[in-house]
Amino acid sequence: MAVELMCPKASSVRKSRAVINSEAEFEIECQSPKSSSIEDSRLVMDGEHECQSQNASSLDKSQVEVDGEECQTPKISHVNKYEIDIEFGPESQSTNALIDDISRAGVSIKDEEDVYLVPQVGVEFESEEHAYKCYSRYAVKEGFSIRKDFVNKSRINGAVVSRRYTCYKQGYRPAKHNTIMKKPRQETRTGCLAHMTITRQSNGKFRVSHFETKHNHEFVTSCTTHMLPSLKRLAFAEAVQADLANNAEMHGVPKLGMGFESEEHAYEFYNTYAGRVGFSVRKDYVNRSKIDGAVASRRFTCFREGFRQRDKRDMNVKRPRKETRIGCLAQLVISRQPDGVYRVTHFEEKHNHELVAACRVHMLRSQKKFVGAQVVDGNSVDSSNIEPKSNPDLICKKVKDSDGRSYGPIDLKSRLPSKRTREMREGEAGKMQQYFQTKQSKNSSFFYAMQPDADDQITNVFWADTKMVMDYSDFGDVVCLDTTYRLYKDCRPFAPFIGINHHKQMVIFGAALLYDETIESYKWLFQTFMEAMSGKRPKTILTDQDAVVAEAIRLILPETHHRISVWHVYQNALKQLGYMVAGSSCFANDFSRCFFDHEEEEDFISAWNAMLDAYNLWENEWLHDVFEDREKWALAYRRHIFCADIISVLLCESFTTNLKKYLKCDSDVLQLLKHLAKVVNDWHYKELEANYDMTQHPPKLMGDVILLKQARDIYTPQIFELFQQEFETCLNIIVNQCTENGPLLEYKVSIFGQQREYAVTFKSSDKTVSCDCMKFEFVGVLCCHALKVLDYRNIKLLPTQYILKRWTKNARV
Repeated sequence: MAVELMCPKASSVRKSRAVINSEAEFEIECQSPKSSSIEDSRLVMDGEHECQSQNASSLDKSQVEVDGEECQTPKISHVNKYEIDIEFGPESQSTNALIDDISRAGVSIKDEEDVYLVPQVGVEFESEEHAYKCYSRYAVKEGFSIRKDFVNKSRINGAVVSRRYTCYKQGYRPAKHNTIMKKPRQETRTGCLAHMTITRQSNGKFRVSHFETKHNHEFVTSCTTHMLPSLKRLAFAEAVQADLANNAEMHGVPKLGMGFESEEHAYEFYNTYAGRVGFSVRKDYVNRSKIDGAVASRRFTCFREGFRQRDKRDMNVKRPRKETRIGCLAQLVISRQPDGVYRVTHFEEKHNHELVAACRVHMLRSQKKFVGAQVVDGNSVDSSNIEPKSNPDLICKKVKDSDGRSYGPIDLKSRLPSKRTREMREGEAGKMQQYFQTKQSKNSSFFYAMQPDADDQITNVFWADTKMVMDYSDFGDVVCLDTTYRLYKDCRPFAPFIGINHHKQMVIFGAALLYDETIESYKWLFQTFMEAMSGKRPKTILTDQDAVVAEAIRLILPETHHRISVWHVYQNALKQLGYMVAGSSCFANDFSRCFFDHEEEEDFISAWNAMLDAYNLWENEWLHDVFEDREKWALAYRRHIFCADIISVLLCESFTTNLKKYLKCDSDVLQLLKHLAKVVNDWHYKELEANYDMTQHPPKLMGDVILLKQARDIYTPQIFELFQQEFETCLNIIVNQCTENGPLLEYKVSIFGQQREYAVTFKSSDKTVSCDCMKFEFVGVLCCHALKVLDYRNIKLLPTQYILKRWTKNARV
């Protein structure tokens, strides 16, 4: 079989040596994989099933009937974000050149790249899920569907050692004895042996160890490809991705992948649509979970669906009822997903009968109920449909830009007194304006503003969608203004407002393109940001070392604590000391530890001096100036300012770096705007995954401790792990001294074997405790020293004043 490759960048495919991983011990299990893919969601279409272990628990275990098939909901640990694209473009010119390479050496395929590749023995994938996606795309192109078969897991750590994906016609359907089925299902399995087996290597990647291409059945034709279960799942995944990306108010015609909070919400939406079109809705079959009885899937049909069954009594009826059912196939099918959202899995729009005129719609049965409900709730107001009041500061006046076009809305109240300092590309402002207007037409809550300069040219732009505003309302206590784009001269002046949620995941509150970096521009930016967020001010804002930004914050946000981000200082330092990084293999690690690993002043100063001595940097003036301002940025200082541990998140993921290729000035600005929207959507879906995992996989306790049980029930898993680490450390802390000072008790504690002592103050009247390490004030989680004193005072439950809502499971409630 020829090798076919469809890849946006040929450089994304690289050679790697074939190394076969050998596990000391592993067990072979025939089980349902803990899938991270939407393909293993609640619906298995056209009789495609997975081999499932006897003890595998199901999230739902309700029988779902789709297209005449029954399936059982598999156990799901989390749902993968929907990043599946089906493209059947021309073959790459590099295909022939890769055939020999694949036969001689392994080919490593990165998961983040959008790659189509014909599987071959020796091809490597970043993960088993990526291998599944590649094989699934190949199968759809060829004309067959695939299923996940057996999986081998290590007995040592439970990691997947090998896995096999087979053709959907593999094996034979097991015979069921003593069962009489009125409508037996069509036989789909033919014992096909086509499959692909992958094996985990020592480097963590998965390599194709066996690939069988021969099938014992014909492939589907192009006109019936849409019936393949794999393609149905891919289409559903793409539809869900589009629904999440649009993030718009639900209106108009139902679409595949559209989500609803409940089945009643879905019914009301479909019934409203039916009223506009001209038909009545009937609730058809419903599948319920055998565990909790909740609805797993439901179908709503047209009132003329099916045919009336014959009844012997009809012969004696003098006035038979009028026949209304004529086999109409119009319907809407919803299915509950692992995140609890009901999504449209099938929608048939066409009817085989004439629709009711608008003047008679109110006579339809489902519309009568809908109108009656409106009358009962006539005094209630849906705030979601209330249009926001117009902003008097944003005057819709036509302002010309350098390309001769006119734009609005323009913030004329904060016009720059001078010309902007950085030029836009021709037509750039027009493209942004059109993009923002389109977004606002779909969702009136979308916010954007443009600032003109003295020549009535667009100079600065800010925007925030509904999700950004919602994130800020829940987690806007700490904001980081990221202006690291200035490290790259050829990049657009991009400035996002970043924060973290209760899972310690990055979120974005808004973004700006600043073509002028004067104090007036930053004052306008902060004013506009506050306006978009309904005037709610952050407790803490972190920025780069910039006197202009600091002055603007002092004038616009005087009550907000301003702190220089140590991460920004570190990024600037790497730029200044690039020659040191290139000349020494260990300098970068030592330099990073000096910045981020020391929370005590003495430790930080000692590490800084040791770093200067080791690399002979005492004469570096830039480092000298930075050290003089250490109290503004170093983690050992100003710990009374709450920062929500945002630095650790910034270290793990650089937001600007991921956007760098879209920030290039020679690229289309629309690519930046669209990619940013995709990034925000991906982050939102990661939160949904974390929410689901939080309910299904609670973190393990280090012991049967009441305090830990309480914390696990309250905190998100990420915060609980941080809390449990502090509790574990507290077990090694000893109380050295206790003195009474009025109503306060002062304790001196230290870690066993260490000389450093910490002062902990306790007030028994209200169970307040404070430590001079100020971890709670800085991060929002009690330190090990305070936990030791609480335990010493026989307080076995965490006082409520030390549970920050932003770190709890109910942070968004």
